[in-house]
Amino acid sequence: MAQPPARRTEEMPTEYPQFLAEVKARIVAARTRAVLAVNSELISLYWEIGSEILVREKREGWGSGVINRLATDLRREFPNITGFSRSNLKYMRAFAEAWPAEQSDRAIGQQPVGQLPWGQNIALLTKLDSRDARAWYAHEAIKHGWSRKVLEAQIASDLRGRQGNALSSFERALPAPDSEMVRDAIKDPYNFEFLSLSKEAKERDLELALLNDVQSFLMEMGRGFALVGRQFPLRVTDEETGEEEEFFVDLLFYNYLLRRFVVIDLKIEDFKPEFAGKMGFYLTAVDELERQAGDEPSIGLVLCPGRKKTVTEWALRAIDAPVAVARYTTGGVTLTDTAPPELKPALPDLPALANELSDIVEAANVVYNDGDLPDT
Repeated sequence: MAQPPARRTEEMPTEYPQFLAEVKARIVAARTRAVLAVNSELISLYWEIGSEILVREKREGWGSGVINRLATDLRREFPNITGFSRSNLKYMRAFAEAWPAEQSDRAIGQQPVGQLPWGQNIALLTKLDSRDARAWYAHEAIKHGWSRKVLEAQIASDLRGRQGNALSSFERALPAPDSEMVRDAIKDPYNFEFLSLSKEAKERDLELALLNDVQSFLMEMGRGFALVGRQFPLRVTDEETGEEEEFFVDLLFYNYLLRRFVVIDLKIEDFKPEFAGKMGFYLTAVDELERQAGDEPSIGLVLCPGRKKTVTEWALRAIDAPVAVARYTTGGVTLTDTAPPELKPALPDLPALANELSDIVEAANVVYNDGDLPDT
């Protein structure tokens, strides 16, 4: 026997908020797929136009004047469609030349560059010369969802050259393929040029400056890093005496992609061998006190402005813990209220200078009738 239909009511059902959220999520997903599909079609169109221009240049000897005429005719035919300027047609030609069909068994729309907006493809064309580098940055841009501005910043900072470049004990202390994944998550050097520090800055100043611009800091650290805390306390109780001793980690991160804690020790001096031993202790303490079921062993990162390769490698060879040593760069010095001591003899006395300026202004007022100065 058929069940009678549910009785209708004007009151909102309790399940409605969840239903609304599901519908909104589907709409957003559908719109995203539509945008990606349109973008892929546009990139494919631009590649096809560029390829046809290349073919005819080689086969029929077309010159640069053809692009000028083509731009004029296309804009006249499609006045409401942008993208057919002379410069953009040249970018289409360069795009097709950078990604020739014979070097790939996939259509351009299926490749990483085919999934990027046109503006980001222009950045790849104008900022990079190597096909491999363009492919690498295209893959990373899709993976991390970079905007064009972020993509250009990563290219300018040579992210590809810096990634996985730190000296470390990962290969010896971690099993493969974990060691490779962890190595690729660490850079050298780190680009902290968004900071301005005086030469007298202490390690605590560096730490606070990084956290004052935590967005830039996290972006430079890379994907997956989440800040757990600064000056993170590690309370160690001695098994024999029962006495508690407290140690503090400069910065404690958790990387949800690597599924492990990352202990960062900030230094304002070049690397010294004792830094590695200290980090080994921190890692043991974090694993004993903070590591949870499912977490991988913690790794350490010593950040310092400089290091000597041989000294660093020997220091890392002496420990069993997974530790990396990476350099960092900053963006110069801050303005201070007092001049450096070496410049003071060359600077005028401020009170005397103020009195001189006052006398000059008073004399000028007399000459020019109480300050009615002529036009200059």
